Amino acid sequence: MDLHVVILAAGQGTRMKSSLPKVLHPVAGKPMVQHVVDTARTLSPASITVVYGHGGDQVCAALANADVPLVEQAEQLGTGHAVAQALPVLPETGRLLVLYGDVPLTRADTLKVFCEGTQGLGILTVHLENPTGYGRIVRDELDRITGIVEQKDATADQLQIREVNTGIMCMPIEALRRWIPQLGNQNAQGEYYLTDIVALAVQDGLPVTAAHPHHVWEVEGVNNRLQLAALERQYQQNQAERLMTDGVTVLDPARLDVRGDVEVGPDSVLDVNVVLEGTVRIGRNVTIGAGCVIRNSTIGDGVEIAPYSVLEDATVDGGNSIGPFARLRPGAHLHEGAKVGNFVEVKKAEIGPGSKVNHLTYIGDATIGANVNVGAGTITCNYDGVNKFRTVLEDDVFIGSNTALVAPVTVGKGATVGAGSVITKDVPEGELAVARGKQMTIRGWQRPVKQK
Repeated sequence: MDLHVVILAAGQGTRMKSSLPKVLHPVAGKPMVQHVVDTARTLSPASITVVYGHGGDQVCAALANADVPLVEQAEQLGTGHAVAQALPVLPETGRLLVLYGDVPLTRADTLKVFCEGTQGLGILTVHLENPTGYGRIVRDELDRITGIVEQKDATADQLQIREVNTGIMCMPIEALRRWIPQLGNQNAQGEYYLTDIVALAVQDGLPVTAAHPHHVWEVEGVNNRLQLAALERQYQQNQAERLMTDGVTVLDPARLDVRGDVEVGPDSVLDVNVVLEGTVRIGRNVTIGAGCVIRNSTIGDGVEIAPYSVLEDATVDGGNSIGPFARLRPGAHLHEGAKVGNFVEVKKAEIGPGSKVNHLTYIGDATIGANVNVGAGTITCNYDGVNKFRTVLEDDVFIGSNTALVAPVTVGKGATVGAGSVITKDVPEGELAVARGKQMTIRGWQRPVKQK
C-alpha cells in the first residue's frame, strides 16, 4: 500500500522569541523542517506534503527547491485541524505517516520499521522518567491502548503514566477521512487534537499499536533555543560517533561540527573546532588542524592542513600541505604534492604538482605549472576594476619575493623573476626578468624633523 507523508510545520514557536518561523531554525546549518523532508524521502513515499502556517512566505521560500506540495493552515486550531488541511491533496486510500517540522533527528530506520510494522493505527511512543508536558498513553487492563490524554486534560492518576505520545503516527487514509470530521475541541486548549483519533480507532475495532525509537532524542522537538542547542549537540555527537566508527580519529567529539554531507577516510585525524560544511569528501590519512573550516571541497589522501585554514569549493589532490592560516577560495585546485603556506590566498587557480606558494601571497585567476616556486609577498594583479585576467607560470619557474604579476601575463618554462619586480610583459622561457627601479643612495640627506 502506498505510503504518504504529511509534515506539520505551522507552529509559531513563540518561545523561540524570533521573527524566523520555528521550523526554519537550523540544526547543523539546515532548517529543521528540511531535515524532516530529507528523512521522509528515504522512505520512498508516494508523496510528501508540508502544512505551513506562521511565517508562511518564509517557509515557502525555504522549501522552494524541495519539490514538495505546501498546504496552508491559515488558523492554527490544533494538529487534527492541520492534518485536515492536507486531506484534499491526499488520495482516497493508502497509508499516512504524520511527522513534525520541529522534530529533526528521527532516524530513517526507526520510521521504516515503524511504518512496516503498523497494520491499523500506529503510534510512536517513549517512556520518560519525567513526562511533564507530554500526552499520556492510556491503556486498559489488558495493556491495550485506548486513548491519549494531553497533560492539561489528564487526571491525577493519568499524570503518573510514563509512556508518552511523540505525535508521530501512521494510519490508513481511508479511516482518517472518517475520523477527522468527528474530532471536537472540548479540551483545555480549545483545539482539535489528532490524538483523539486513537479513541475513534478503538471504537472502530481497528488495531492500535505502539512502537518505540531506539533513542529518546529521535523524537525530541524544539520549543526554545535551549532545546535547539541540545539537539544541535546531539546531532554533532551522532556525526562524530559515525566518523569514529568509520576509522577517523576525532580528538574531541564535543568540538567537531558537521553541517552537511561529509565523508572522511580511515586513519584521518580531525583536531578540535574543525567545521565541515556542505558536501565534503576527505581521503585517507588526512590531518586537519585545529580551527579549520572546510566547505564543499574534496581532499585527497595524505594531505596535511595546518590550523586555522579555510577551504571553500576547492580541490586538493593527494600529498599536499596547506596552511596554517591559508585560504583556498572557489576554483582553487592543488595538484599532487603542492604546498600552500601561511597567509596565502588562492582563488580560481591551478597550482601544479610539486609547486610551492609558501608565504604571504595572493594567487588569483592563475595557472601554475609543476615545480614552481613563488616567493613571499607575490601577488597576481588579476583585476583592472572591470575585468579579470589570467596569469600563467609554466613549469620550473622561480618567482622572487615581493613580485607583482600584472595579468594577462605568461612566465615561460624555467624562467626566473627577480625579487621586487613588477612584471607587465611575458617572460621568455629560461630567461631572467627584473623590473624594478634602480637603487640610488642620496648622500647627506637629512630626515625631516617635526617643527616646533
